[in-house]
Amino acid sequence: FAVLKAGGTVVNYNPLYAKREMARQIEDSETAIMVTLDLRQIYRKVAPMLEETALEKIVVCPMGDILPMLKSVLFTVFKRSKVAGIPSDSRHSTFAELTACAGKAEPASIDPEKDIAVLQYTGGTTGKPKGAMLTHANLAANALQVRRWFHSAEAKGVKVGGMEAGGMEEGAERILGALPLFHVFAMTMVMNLGIAGGALLILLPRFQIKQVLAAINDKRPTLFPGVPTIYTAVNTSPDLDKYDLSSIKYCISGGAPLPIEVKRTFEDLTGCVLVEGYGLSEASPVVACNPIDGPDKEGSIGLPMPGTIIQIRDMEDPRKVLGAGEKGEVCVSGPQVMAGYWKRPGATAQDTVDGYLRTGDVGYMDEDGYVFLIDRMKDLILCGGYNVYPRAVEEAVHLHPAVEEVTVIGVADDYRGQAPKAFIKLRQGKSLTPEELLEFLKDKLSPIEMPDHIEFRKKLPKTMIGKLSKKELAAEEGGK
Repeated sequence: FAVLKAGGTVVNYNPLYAKREMARQIEDSETAIMVTLDLRQIYRKVAPMLEETALEKIVVCPMGDILPMLKSVLFTVFKRSKVAGIPSDSRHSTFAELTACAGKAEPASIDPEKDIAVLQYTGGTTGKPKGAMLTHANLAANALQVRRWFHSAEAKGVKVGGMEAGGMEEGAERILGALPLFHVFAMTMVMNLGIAGGALLILLPRFQIKQVLAAINDKRPTLFPGVPTIYTAVNTSPDLDKYDLSSIKYCISGGAPLPIEVKRTFEDLTGCVLVEGYGLSEASPVVACNPIDGPDKEGSIGLPMPGTIIQIRDMEDPRKVLGAGEKGEVCVSGPQVMAGYWKRPGATAQDTVDGYLRTGDVGYMDEDGYVFLIDRMKDLILCGGYNVYPRAVEEAVHLHPAVEEVTVIGVADDYRGQAPKAFIKLRQGKSLTPEELLEFLKDKLSPIEMPDHIEFRKKLPKTMIGKLSKKELAAEEGGK
């Protein structure tokens, strides 16, 4: 927020990036200053960037300084080997040096509608990551839209631009942040929403199920944003009866499709409302969500956010708007939609039509305006001239009580071009054979949708925020 107030642009970095990924993003974004920790694991990747890229300066924040006193002392004594030695030169600054000032900076001149607040890089699943240009207005609008959605949260009126914003009274709501804040979902749903609403933020360094359950039991959060795998982990935890989860009022699931069985089980166990939402980096990110106290249609991503228009457009002719029940590409317009891709006017033009953002997702809208996603256009399996949607196969497989996680991709098939392959992680102590699963699926999938290949694994690849990732599996299959 200091960077934004000074008129700068924030570029979020994943600390687990390989050096080449970090270098590529620094060069593409023209990052000038990197703020990081003095942890050896992270700093040793950042330091070479001063020589290998156009990076000008590194601000180093000591890990020990952000810990409570006792933990800080213990960290200094027992974790000394994990701390990097930082050079004393003009290209490095400590956080203490950075803040050793009167704090009376000259206010920067900012045009919220045009000036870029954040460059949020997309996952790069269809090529090199692109920087979505999110303006100050984009981020403010999305935070306000989500606050309005959680209208029954304990509120204290706040004026935003002369408009009554509504929101959460200081301390009345508590948000559990188990997702990394560099990811756009957590940036808005944990950090921006929490600060805009005056909520107390309970931040965890990473997702560990026992730590999450203990935090819910001890810190009593009321809002718990997450991805489906997080709620699955709660549902399947063997120690669940040791913790009181009754403080949670609302959970919003994003990042990936929420299996219906996961939703039902989680709500039964906690008594809270778990709604599925939808968003993407290019929209700051929240686009739609199921109502927290209205009709919650299972399998739907819900209704558009306030001020947001969703249209379903023909996949072959994106200028043609389709009617209720017709399947096509989900296109979005609203105040949270990005200004475009950084330095990529061609990509920006390709992903917009008539002022609407083309999401690349296939779905339909029912008569009530609820949107249902079928799948990603790029994940579509072209099977003997038929379209097979991995999500439909995954939903069916997930109904089996022995299945904990499943992801489906298309693999090469000599006869049909492509065929579905299911990768499955079983619940602890459960067993299942491919033959048993196929028998179970007989009345749930059409013959063309039945997985031709089934592979059981001890774990499935996930992204940094914990959603199941198809990219690694597709690369494996492509290499065979």
